[in-house]
Amino acid sequence: MRTALSLAALLGGPVEIYNIRAKRGRPGLRPQHLVSAQAVCQVSQGNIEGGEIDSPLLRFYPGRIKAGRYSFRIPTAGSTGMVLQTILPPLGFSQGRSEVSLEGGTHTAWSPPTDYIRDVFLPALRGMGIKAELKIKRWGWYPRGQGRIEVGIEPASTLQPFGWEKRGELQRLKGLCTISNLSPSIAQRETLRLRQRLKERGYMAKAETIKAPSVGKGTSLLLTAEFGGIIAGFEGLGERGKRAEEIADEVAEAFFSFMDSGGLIDPHLADQLIIYMALADGASSFTTSLITQHLLTNIWVVERFLPLKFVVEGELGKPGRMRVKGIGFRGSSP
Repeated sequence: MRTALSLAALLGGPVEIYNIRAKRGRPGLRPQHLVSAQAVCQVSQGNIEGGEIDSPLLRFYPGRIKAGRYSFRIPTAGSTGMVLQTILPPLGFSQGRSEVSLEGGTHTAWSPPTDYIRDVFLPALRGMGIKAELKIKRWGWYPRGQGRIEVGIEPASTLQPFGWEKRGELQRLKGLCTISNLSPSIAQRETLRLRQRLKERGYMAKAETIKAPSVGKGTSLLLTAEFGGIIAGFEGLGERGKRAEEIADEVAEAFFSFMDSGGLIDPHLADQLIIYMALADGASSFTTSLITQHLLTNIWVVERFLPLKFVVEGELGKPGRMRVKGIGFRGSSP
């Protein structure tokens, strides 16, 4: 849905999305999905139909994309990162700088944590020409949410294609443990366990702990690995009844699987790059440690909107290579 809304806004044509979350226990639009639709509607000066909670249908009629100052609030712990990823492509091709404030969840399950967006996703976009800076002002953990992020977006006249295939040497390995309103011993156990697990495989990492302001309680652990300017990220999220050591083990195992694969782009960044490589001015390609259903679905959606065809080398659940010749979109929104 986010990719469809972004492309509709960029191309200036309407889109109808139906059977939204049809196979979920509670189908239809949830608050973060509705706010994403409302946000892209506002930045493109458009209109939406079917914009209600639980609605299985949404129609979006975009207008002209307008840079500016925007503020959006999710009334639950819904993901601010998902809203940002919906409006970033159109604002990334707008005619001026934009400032966006988002309130809601910053670290919630099944969505990109905002520190991952800041430290992994946005640096990749800078390599293509879109410059965006994200600041976390207040962390929003499940179930209370109420986090706040601020994002500044400098648009690009065109996106540079890329060939991110060869991994090269590991240049930097860094752990970031974030904790809010919990015992400091939890953060100590997370970082200690992570260092121990990494040492088993011959890796050393610096680790930083942040006591983050929040109205709720929560913890997360992010490990970033840099290879020649490309950063991969692996995050574990705390929850009630989950031991600190389990969080560190999840992160370590995800990193080990990545390193064993030979791919350069981690699974989460891979599906987030699809829309941008389709809009880049030339041929782009990357290798990924894991072909996910998210990745294949995003490719399917993009191919419904644009006159191009992705080539996927590899199988679902295994490492692979993606390539496409982009359309060279230049932000000439109608």
